[in-house]
Amino acid sequence: MAVEKFEQLTSTAVPLPIENVDTDQIIPARFLKATTREGFGDNLFRDWRYDKNDQPIADFVLNNPIYSGAILVGGKNFGCGSSREHAAWAVGGAGFKVVISSFFADIFKGNALNNGILPITVSDEYLQSIFETIEADPKAQFKVDLVNQKLTNVTSGENASFDINGYKKECLLNGYDDIDYLLNIKDKIQAFELAR
Repeated sequence: MAVEKFEQLTSTAVPLPIENVDTDQIIPARFLKATTREGFGDNLFRDWRYDKNDQPIADFVLNNPIYSGAILVGGKNFGCGSSREHAAWAVGGAGFKVVISSFFADIFKGNALNNGILPITVSDEYLQSIFETIEADPKAQFKVDLVNQKLTNVTSGENASFDINGYKKECLLNGYDDIDYLLNIKDKIQAFELAR
């Protein structure tokens, strides 16, 4: 399945300053029976967003209308726990295109990239400054420049560079999944085969 092309994004951000957010918190196991991505965004952080009577928990950030945007800012060690790809489906299904943290679990990071979501790792200090900026102004904007691998806090002007696997960067920039990438280089593959 092809993903949406990603080059730059300027957006407000939703803060979730909680460390060690695991994939069962991102999408509880009882929702893993589905085999398509539809509806997962509705159940992102389900047990934090709703009480046992399915009523929204007012003080949870995703239920607070002052926060919005296509960027989710999580605490350190975001996406730890089981390897469920559904966690990335839930994050993307809720409209997030970027997740920022100071550390990601490797499997979540890979699943996010495979599903067109850009995980950006920043220093603990830069992460804290992002949280402080959002706390001071929930409408603060952040600019993500994938081409130059730079994250900018528009309010403070503070920049941070981020790393990304070159192959995954090319896929995001072009809207490729792994199959699309191979189809794109089909001529090179055929030429290589003929030369052997």
